[in-house]
Amino acid sequence: MMPITDLLESQLTDVFRIGLIIALVATTARTQATTGTMLPLLAGVIFVAVIIPSAMPTTESLARNIGVGILANAILVGLALLALRMYRQFRG
Repeated sequence: MMPITDLLESQLTDVFRIGLIIALVATTARTQATTGTMLPLLAGVIFVAVIIPSAMPTTESLARNIGVGILANAILVGLALLALRMYRQFRG
């Protein structure tokens, strides 16, 4: 079993996970008027945290992967929302 910090680092640098989170934030930004913001983001964070370890078997326990995945996804969503806000601010 790898230390949680190593597991978190590997999940934060997973290109597939980053792509899914960017797509989640972009979709949420476009559908915000209809669906809101928090519920779709929360559902997406949990969905990505469950689907990736379920589809890619590892030596880690599924529960541990999902728990750390939720944390990693929340960090990535925060960074993506910050980037979106900065983009909108500088764009005008």
